[in-house]
Amino acid sequence: MRILIAGGAGYVGSALIPKLLDRGYKIDVVDLFWFGNSLPSDIGILQKDIFDLEVVDLSGYDQVIFLAGLSNDPMADFSPAKNFVFNASAPAYLAYIAKKAKVKRYIYASSCSVYGYTENQLFDEDSPVSSSYPYGISKLQGEGAVMQMANSEFSVIALRKGTVSGYSPRMRFDLLVNTMFKCAMQESVIRVTDPAIWRPFLAIDDATMAYTRAIEANESLSGIFNIASGNHTVGEVADLVKLAVEEELGRKIALDIKHIKDMRNYKVSIERANTILSFHPHQSVRSIVRSLISNMDKYSNWDDPRYYNIQVFKELAKKDQAASQESLLPAGLSK
Repeated sequence: MRILIAGGAGYVGSALIPKLLDRGYKIDVVDLFWFGNSLPSDIGILQKDIFDLEVVDLSGYDQVIFLAGLSNDPMADFSPAKNFVFNASAPAYLAYIAKKAKVKRYIYASSCSVYGYTENQLFDEDSPVSSSYPYGISKLQGEGAVMQMANSEFSVIALRKGTVSGYSPRMRFDLLVNTMFKCAMQESVIRVTDPAIWRPFLAIDDATMAYTRAIEANESLSGIFNIASGNHTVGEVADLVKLAVEEELGRKIALDIKHIKDMRNYKVSIERANTILSFHPHQSVRSIVRSLISNMDKYSNWDDPRYYNIQVFKELAKKDQAASQESLLPAGLSK
């Protein structure tokens, strides 16, 4: 089976692709490589903007996976316009040309952020969505666009993922558990702004398993699926990270708990994914911390900008702005 992964050089793709290669799949990646390239050497690479792809570029692929776009609230808040282009328009366009190219299945990386704010409810895929933030809105728009293209010849699966954490060759420290672990290691303290809010967390190993289950699902299957390893309050996540670091490394970790209201609060049911995709998560917050500890030799500078998507995105925006200003100068002049 040939699979094209858009945004495959990112955090999830860099962990997913080696596992797909082990299962015998032929993998190609289309990416702009904003965060570098940590991929295996035995895959095809296409450094290209998604909007520059044409139907012929997707000819011969059995499945296409969309892992591209802006990946979190800080990036979306920094540039709402680009957020809606990359998270709503890009997946819609890619699905459109994939369908025209006779691709059999399209898998979209959606997010539990679409649920916005809930009060003491466990949301399933039929529950109302109510995000009022650019990131959640754009992910829902992208999801809606690709799902409406599904038919008997074009399977579309959207995975609404919880907050992913854990070690990846393309490392990030701007994710819930990863951030707490980084602060524990650097400062021996974990800071929490609102301990009461709920989050569905997702270990990266469980995330890669979910994509594998989607790829290998019955060819006629389409649908939306919540994907999470579990639900915790942020305060409990902090407790679990603290306990794991103290037990594994023998370091004393303090907690700094604030009570600053966060309007993003949700927990989800994964029963549909259990029943239909045979998705049964195996990981926990503690196992995520253990994986981060066991891979510490692979990252040395905790403050490397590459580990923080918003820092890379801001630097790219500065370069784009400088290039635009340069193009407006009269011929023969330079800044």
